[in-house]
Amino acid sequence: MKKTLTTSIILISFKLIPLRIRKLIFRTFFLMFYYLSPKQRLIALHNLTRAYPGRPMKEIIKIARGVFRNIGTVAAEFFEIPYITRENIHKYVEFDGLENFNEACARGKGVLSIVAHFGNWELMTVSIALMGRPINIIYRPLDNPVIENLVSWVRTLNGNTLIPKEGSVRKTIRLLQENKVMGILIDQNVAAREGIFVDFFGRPACTAVGLAVLALQTGAPVLPAFMIRMENGRYKFLIQKPVDIDNTGDMERDIRTNTQKFAKIIEDVVRQYPDQWFWIHQRWKTQPCQKE
Repeated sequence: MKKTLTTSIILISFKLIPLRIRKLIFRTFFLMFYYLSPKQRLIALHNLTRAYPGRPMKEIIKIARGVFRNIGTVAAEFFEIPYITRENIHKYVEFDGLENFNEACARGKGVLSIVAHFGNWELMTVSIALMGRPINIIYRPLDNPVIENLVSWVRTLNGNTLIPKEGSVRKTIRLLQENKVMGILIDQNVAAREGIFVDFFGRPACTAVGLAVLALQTGAPVLPAFMIRMENGRYKFLIQKPVDIDNTGDMERDIRTNTQKFAKIIEDVVRQYPDQWFWIHQRWKTQPCQKE
């Protein structure tokens, strides 16, 4: 991706602010947004009360505020990413399960990675490119062209490639045949025609089926990966073992079973660190009645 003058000015300007102060600024801004944006605040509170029935509202509010604080942290740390190298990455990240990634690559069928808007998902892309190999990220371009150019440039550092979601299936299959690594976000709501409903935090959530279809068609291993913020401010890049894919020959059943597995893996991690997931997204927006 091309680095424009505007991108350079933005990156340099924020990098000049010490990280500690930058975090304070962005966290304060997003906490203000929590109070000044009733729509996003209510989405988060509604999602959390439905996901954690019986929890005191005081705890729900604490988690919701933590969600906005986490977004502020991700935004502040974003301007560090261009300056992270193989030599200094351990200042920011410790790796847990890198051997799982290397073993999956050694199979020669490509790698499919379960990715979520969790922890610092932007830091994850540069980390795997530096310590493993560059990845191909299937994504939806952002609406704001300035932010899109900025984010795209940072994400494609160290050889990563961005692939727009529309029309990406054939290209993804070809890349897997070349033993490439694919990062696929599956924690967001999709239209009823694009997904199936599986259980997510006790509610039917319309979930994209592309990951399950690709795993069944190509035999590529599926690795869950999460960038977890620890109490000391550093991160643990957790790469789990490959998911055991059900392949009975009944395509419809297997797609549903495996998609449910993927959703459960994300849910289990989010339950451990609830304030590090993107609860302000309308994950349950599509309803089963819309399928008809």
